[in-house]
Amino acid sequence: MDERYPIGLFEYKGEISNEVLQTWISEIEDYPVKLEKAVSSLREEQLDTPYRKDGWTIRQVVHHVADSHMNAYIRTKLALTEEKPIIKPYEEGTWAQLPDYSMPVHVSIQLLSSMHARWVHLFRALLQTDELEKELQHPENGIQSIQMLIGLYAWHGRHHLAHITKLCEKKGWKTE
Repeated sequence: MDERYPIGLFEYKGEISNEVLQTWISEIEDYPVKLEKAVSSLREEQLDTPYRKDGWTIRQVVHHVADSHMNAYIRTKLALTEEKPIIKPYEEGTWAQLPDYSMPVHVSIQLLSSMHARWVHLFRALLQTDELEKELQHPENGIQSIQMLIGLYAWHGRHHLAHITKLCEKKGWKTE
């Protein structure tokens, strides 16, 4: 198993049906609670343990997810309100070195909880429309539809949750 991608890379080749979208949206909705359960009983030194050699600490992973999903939320809104906007990538590794990544993890979990509530509400309100087919342009990854973005970020949550849970299993740490 590649420790960088414990659940594999995101791939989806099929038709993005309403059922598939609802599953992905539910995963995004449930994610903050799952993340909180995974880290709530960890001590500070455990939160500051890298999930792999030369990898981020659990604390950095939690803060990264909040930053990443905030960017995706804004990208969603840009795609809904502009014609194929070109979005700006950011340097994730450099962001992970900023001082706010040393904060308690509950700050980012609260942020995720509130933001995911808004994001999920937006997605569900648009399910029966063609709005989720709108697209954005990523300079490195090309054209992406909002539908595919929903799948990507459902995967992204599972991906980073697996980093945390696999490390906890490997170390024998109890989580809720």
